Amino acid sequence: MSSSALAFAKQNHPRFLAELKDLLRIPSISTLPEHSEDCRKAAETVKAELKRIGLEHARLIEGGHGPDAHPLVYADWLHAAGKPTVLIYGHYDVQPPDPLDEWHTPPFEPTERNGNIYARGAVDDKGQVWAQIKALESLMAANKALPVNVRVIFEGEEEVGGETIANYVASKPGDLKADFALVSDTELFAPGLPTLCVGLRGMIYTELEVRGAKTDLHSGIYGGAAPNPFVALCQIIAKLKDENGHILIPGFYDDVQAPSADELKAWKSLPFDEEEYRKTEVGSKVLVGEPGLSVMERTWARPTVDVHGMPGGFTGAGAKTVIPAKATAKVSMRLVPNMTPAKAFQLYKSYVEKIKPVGVDIDVRLIHSGDACLIPTDNKYVKAATKALHEVWGKDTVFIRSGGSIPIVGDFDKHLGLPSVMMGFGLPDDNLHAPNEKFNLKNFELGIDSLIRFLEEVGR
Repeated sequence: MSSSALAFAKQNHPRFLAELKDLLRIPSISTLPEHSEDCRKAAETVKAELKRIGLEHARLIEGGHGPDAHPLVYADWLHAAGKPTVLIYGHYDVQPPDPLDEWHTPPFEPTERNGNIYARGAVDDKGQVWAQIKALESLMAANKALPVNVRVIFEGEEEVGGETIANYVASKPGDLKADFALVSDTELFAPGLPTLCVGLRGMIYTELEVRGAKTDLHSGIYGGAAPNPFVALCQIIAKLKDENGHILIPGFYDDVQAPSADELKAWKSLPFDEEEYRKTEVGSKVLVGEPGLSVMERTWARPTVDVHGMPGGFTGAGAKTVIPAKATAKVSMRLVPNMTPAKAFQLYKSYVEKIKPVGVDIDVRLIHSGDACLIPTDNKYVKAATKALHEVWGKDTVFIRSGGSIPIVGDFDKHLGLPSVMMGFGLPDDNLHAPNEKFNLKNFELGIDSLIRFLEEVGR
């Protein structure tokens, strides 16, 4: 395995890492309006780099609305006559770093230790975006051309629902015409094990608002007569699933597509220690969920319901005996192939409205959603990726699913008709969305090499 592009990447790796650190220093937190300018700065940085390495038509695409709206970054290079076109996707926005006191080093001052780089966004997704860009740079610098046609689309709202890119993909499919998409926002199943993700769960993210009395009330005077929205909310949530994790919404499992026997057999062969997973990744006393199913089945191939927060009421120091006038909860559901967000939401909404306690009103709001997807492993782009990964890592590639959701993958399929190659280089313990997020430095380097070899292989 040798190419002038790989040699260029090896020679320039120290510079690549220094540039990544500069990008990581930008606190592009998409969910916080006070970081709107930081998001724009990150977008401008990425755009300028795409232009510098030789891509054309580099520009920002506006189009979102509200405080969470951040521009898309687009560029292309379309001079490989007769070759396939790849649409490369990633995101430059990051999650908030809270809680700050749990970080060992500042989240926006990237730090190297233990063979990793620690910073918010290191692996999700700035490190992987930078690996994509550096692979393109290496190919362009070594050959004065790319082996395939390339369109790049990076977004700044992945962590807040991706509304701008979803609307753009749906409304302007001709601007993103390609043969397949390349997504680097996933992980290896285990260190040193080349991995392609071929399935994602979909999701619906919702907000429940329960209203009782017209104003907050004194619990001593009105307790026992006035409805309590928090109690009502808890009663509703308690009826969403049973103690074994089985969802109680009527009809919710009707469209669930079970994994094939071959897929289940492949999952059983993966290097997985359930007790180690419980201790090091989950950190709980026991694992929960539907009995009789493996961890992989429960997290990759079964729908779930989770509660993320219940803001409202009195949460300050001391005591305040108030019955709040309203209470809210953030509730999401992960969906599996063959389930649709629209149907799942309607089943959930109807059920919640039916079981709400007397004396309260309820609003069930959909915040955002995304389709589940399952990519066939016999398409030629997955085969090219498998070959490239084997060459770089020296091991056979494993196919996995992810319990997470990347809504844009479903949009690429639905609106552009594109299969996605999900080639990511994170690790299960990289602390995505948590304190001390990291990216393994060797994975950053081998990720660039893998992307170079993949694009060269597709170009053949």
